[in-house]
Amino acid sequence: MGITFDSNTKSYILQAKSSTYIIKILKDKYLAHIYWGKKIVNPSSDSIYQKASRCSFSPNPDEDDTFTLDTMLSEYPAYGNTDLRMPAYQVKLNNGTRITDLSYDSYEITKGKPGLKGLPAVYTENDSEASTLSITLTDSLIGLKVILSYTVFDEYDVVIRQARFVNEGSDNLTILRALSMSVDFDHYDFDMIHLSGSWTRERHIVKRPLVTGTQSIESRRGASGHSENPFIALSSKNATENAGEVYGFSFVYSGNFLASVEVDQYGTTRVAMGINPFDFEWELKTQDEFQTPEVVMAYSSNGYGEMSRNYHHLYRNRLARGQYKNKVRPIVINNWEATYFDFDADKIKEIAKEASALGIEMMVLDDGWFGERNSDNSSLGDWYVNKEKLPDGIGQLAKDVKAYGMQFGLWFEPEMISPNSDLYRAHPDWCLHVPDRHRSTGRNQLILDYSRKEVRDAIVEMLSEILSTADISYVKWDMNRNMTEIGSAMLEAKNQMETAHRYILGLYEVLETITSRFPDVLFESCAGGGGRFDPGMLYYMPQNWTSDDTDAAERLKIQYGTSLVYPSSVMTAHVSAVPNHQTGRITPFEFRGHVAMAGNFGYELDVTKMSNEEKELVKEQVRLYKEIREIVQYGEFYRLLNPFDGQFTAWNFVSDNKKEAVLFFYKVQGTPNAPLYRFKLDGLDNDLQYKIEELDNILSGEQLMNYGVNVPMELGFGDYRSFMYRLKAID
Repeated sequence: MGITFDSNTKSYILQAKSSTYIIKILKDKYLAHIYWGKKIVNPSSDSIYQKASRCSFSPNPDEDDTFTLDTMLSEYPAYGNTDLRMPAYQVKLNNGTRITDLSYDSYEITKGKPGLKGLPAVYTENDSEASTLSITLTDSLIGLKVILSYTVFDEYDVVIRQARFVNEGSDNLTILRALSMSVDFDHYDFDMIHLSGSWTRERHIVKRPLVTGTQSIESRRGASGHSENPFIALSSKNATENAGEVYGFSFVYSGNFLASVEVDQYGTTRVAMGINPFDFEWELKTQDEFQTPEVVMAYSSNGYGEMSRNYHHLYRNRLARGQYKNKVRPIVINNWEATYFDFDADKIKEIAKEASALGIEMMVLDDGWFGERNSDNSSLGDWYVNKEKLPDGIGQLAKDVKAYGMQFGLWFEPEMISPNSDLYRAHPDWCLHVPDRHRSTGRNQLILDYSRKEVRDAIVEMLSEILSTADISYVKWDMNRNMTEIGSAMLEAKNQMETAHRYILGLYEVLETITSRFPDVLFESCAGGGGRFDPGMLYYMPQNWTSDDTDAAERLKIQYGTSLVYPSSVMTAHVSAVPNHQTGRITPFEFRGHVAMAGNFGYELDVTKMSNEEKELVKEQVRLYKEIREIVQYGEFYRLLNPFDGQFTAWNFVSDNKKEAVLFFYKVQGTPNAPLYRFKLDGLDNDLQYKIEELDNILSGEQLMNYGVNVPMELGFGDYRSFMYRLKAID
């Protein structure tokens, strides 16, 4: 495995765990893409490479009239010098022209994987885990150098790509487009998969066949967003969970993005991903550099499930950081849907005391504890304690909660500022805004300008004051609106289109500072639920509030879609009260518990108002989850029944040694006189015998995966029915 250069064919051979990626130098100048797919141990790139001469409408870059970039499968294409398809980058010169001509210059192969300055990135814990190829391209006329980076791991079927622009010329340049990767396929017999939705309806799976022309997803919202996740996949037409080729593309970034697929006139497919070039420019001064974020490209020859588990392993072990990345997560109770803004210290202690008696491990105080915050119309930015609600302060409340045997967590929204706040009255120019234009609010708030150092420093100081003077074990970091009137008072007119990206870089700096300063705190990302659920945030915070929609029936689709890329250890899921606050739906307590147990488990309700019978149900759910949470959070995840295909959902989690498993089945709506039903498990050991605790049955792994399990007849009647089985191998 690793990376080699074949000097005879002028080809780079990148070998990942079970896949191969090949690049070839043509005419000592151009980088051609040759192959990406199932492993070829000894490939012959010359026999794979094909070229075809076309008509005059595909021009020739040199005297060879049989060669055109317009039909070459390319690695990092430019626009304007005969490739007329979607470019990966575009640079404007001082004379106003936008034509560049990058030529192959040199390469370097190194062990390990370098970090990216100021950006989140997959990492190695030992250089022996991975190899990195850096290819330098140059445009000698203007002194532009672009270094393309490719990293492959021995134990993961991924190719991780990014690009770095260096201006070694005498004139400043303007980057108009700087995508992180581009790759071409020689056909378009694919389905395109992406994760779409809205607030409270995030990451629903959308599948559509590729057609000629351009099909793309993007965000122009200043964040990765609720509506599209920064991920796409191309799959063969016959792909299932366990069969078919799948190519995944996941962008490690939290701001505006573009993921675009173009099928050209000759039936070839180009995939490109990176920072959205819409409303983006970057001044690249002489001797300066610009670094793109990275894209994790994953390959599977065994369907969607293998691709997902590849991402799960990588993101859990080599993207998430800190002590919690492999540590079981606490069972949380959050007061938000229990009280909203209407609480005081006594109410929070009352909830904590009752929750502790039920076995819950952490009390999280949500929005409303600071400034004069009694509704969402004030005080964001005033990160000092509201003494009317908490007269003894956060520190004393944390001590009181801890006295019940619980940990204490706190909500912040550090990127926002309320027009009705002391901070805004003191610094009205600290928000993103455009001179002389109306400042649009969302949830009665504006966005702080994190491109400004003084703003970042002030927020770090305020948060550090709270976190260092109270025993806080958990922080929920929220963000509740998208960007409008994107401008910065500190940037010159020519640099205003850098604002959105500089904001994200500033955010990453703040997150790095705070999480490094408080390494014992478990940080959870939130953005109105799943509005910034991306790998970039995962680098700083090992879990994410999956959606503001706590309705169990809706959560099935949300959690199923999220699992296409993200592991269960990232997904937070809570049991809430009924009628549900987002949908009005009434579902059984057991159903709500089974759905929430498929992630980082908790509650979002007022336990002090529950009946004794309901409290016993909570006790039992908590007891069960403590028994299974290590497998759920860190085991292998297998999707069995798809909620987008019908009324049933099922998935199972399997321990690394395959000796334990947890199975969940859910039925949303009942069918009169329903037929008998069974379904198959996955990921078990054929040769092991498993005892199903709930049935007191012993069945072989072979039978469970080839025949499956019968759905109990009693679940045929009624809506919102579910069961959970625990499987343990016996000697």
